[in-house]
Amino acid sequence: MHSGTRWLIALVLPGLLYANGAWALEFKDIVDKAKAKAEGEYQPAPEVPGFLRDLDYRTYQSIRFDPQASLWRGGRSRFQVRMVPPGSYYAHTVKLNEVDAEGVKPIPFDKSGFSFPDPELAKRVPADLGYAGFKLTYPMGGGKEQEQFLVFAGASYFRGVGADNRFGLSARGIAIDTGLPSGEEVPSFVEFWLERPGGGSDRMRVYGLLDGPSVTGAYRFDIHPGATTRIDVTAELFYRNPVEQTGLAPLTSMFYYGENTDRPDGEWRPQVHDSDGLLIHDLGAGEWLWRPLVNPSRLRLSYLQVNRLAGFGLMQRDTDFHQFEDTEARYDQRPSAWVAPRQGWSDGEVVLVEIPTDSETNDNIVAFWKPKEPVQAGDSRKLAYSIHFGGNNVSGQDTGRALQTFVGDGSRPGGGNEQGVYRIIVDFAGGPLDDLEPDAAVVSHVSEGSGNSEAIEIIEHFVEYVEADGSWRLSMLVRPVAKGNPVLRGRLMLNDKPLTETWTYSLGPNSGLGQGQ
Repeated sequence: MHSGTRWLIALVLPGLLYANGAWALEFKDIVDKAKAKAEGEYQPAPEVPGFLRDLDYRTYQSIRFDPQASLWRGGRSRFQVRMVPPGSYYAHTVKLNEVDAEGVKPIPFDKSGFSFPDPELAKRVPADLGYAGFKLTYPMGGGKEQEQFLVFAGASYFRGVGADNRFGLSARGIAIDTGLPSGEEVPSFVEFWLERPGGGSDRMRVYGLLDGPSVTGAYRFDIHPGATTRIDVTAELFYRNPVEQTGLAPLTSMFYYGENTDRPDGEWRPQVHDSDGLLIHDLGAGEWLWRPLVNPSRLRLSYLQVNRLAGFGLMQRDTDFHQFEDTEARYDQRPSAWVAPRQGWSDGEVVLVEIPTDSETNDNIVAFWKPKEPVQAGDSRKLAYSIHFGGNNVSGQDTGRALQTFVGDGSRPGGGNEQGVYRIIVDFAGGPLDDLEPDAAVVSHVSEGSGNSEAIEIIEHFVEYVEADGSWRLSMLVRPVAKGNPVLRGRLMLNDKPLTETWTYSLGPNSGLGQGQ
């Protein structure tokens, strides 16, 4: 036991995973480590050997961990741990520790737990290499079969799923200067402590130590797998340097193309994306805000003002197979993720970063909370929030939702006869809309939302009931008339009361329509 570690007899505390009388690691121990790191100079983690970093994706994926070697497999715990090998994108190892009733002990690297694609590669792997991260498994189906539901690997990334999902988008510990011309800084988790859950427990705790050039951090993850997997995050951050743009609770995803954008040449699939929109719940304004994602022709940052944040998330609303027709990737089964603040969240805004990509292999979407107050060297911050991974209802939203957005030329048949305009179609359903009669007096409310009303001309907008699928269609004909990034806002109303979330869309020159604009 190192000198900086203290112990206490476990009490009945929220998230406690041991019986009374067991010994447990304190979050304060991790906080002390993060604070001490911040007071010293940043030391980059050493890289693994070059032949591992140079592995192509297919070769790396052929390195397999043997489930029989899973941590805790021989005990009564319903959780097990599978190790992630370094290599390819995973250029660094992390320290892993196990916490149980006997104390804290390192988890040593065991080369025999992996099978390699060829003997020559296996021979070159050092016996003391270390792990790039870990995967948690749990009987998600309620039986005995272990299924992966959460992965910590690579920088500060972690990916989760609910019981009916396949892995897709990721969360991160923090984002630093993401999308800025100065370049992004990528802090990493450098050490983890895994508390061994008691027999039969349905929750687990993990501690993480984060380090980067400008920030260090202590994290506690209280993990609850299920139909929706919930992770309660408690963090304390320490800043070595000033930071222009701190991104708290960042989510990272992929949007290549969808029904609202052009389809790349040669692509036969209707859509390709892990997430199709950003959802924000603004308690101060009393509204839900929906922003469909795009693959822009140039880097685009959107700053969405929020009066009082109840939550934000990257959602996958398209969950029917026919919307993708992809039998391998199964984008229709990708999870949505919802961030719900708990403590320590000050005024700020939600930032959406959309990065051009010509491939579905690149994560090009980032969303995070940016605090209003600037970060100076020596500052610290405490915060707590929950992340929910699961179906597209993880937010608990009860309003009508935008199901799909179509954007086309307003001078085409079916679009209109105006030159230089867009015909925009948004289909809404759900919430109070499902209880309305088809002849209900639903009206549309459409406006320019960036404060530059002269940047766009709203020629017409109207609502019609779509008998074929029971949705309500908002149709708009608009013309951008000035330089800038005009933002449309639209929602459906009945008797002056909103029935739906507020749909927003940017029609700037890099909107993803007509690449190269």
